[in-house]
Amino acid sequence: MFATLKRAAKALRVPTTEEMELAYIYEAGDRYDLEARERNLSRRNFNRNLGL
Repeated sequence: MFATLKRAAKALRVPTTEEMELAYIYEAGDRYDLEARERNLSRRNFNRNLGL
């Protein structure tokens, strides 16, 4: 019974921001795509800290 509840809770859990960013990075196809994705995340974090 508890195993079923644990599986249901895991399925309904929302991924954290860090997990979503890692998944985005892992989807990079090559080195240049990876660098562009890292720059994109850096810009997003910088703008988020400024409140934009």
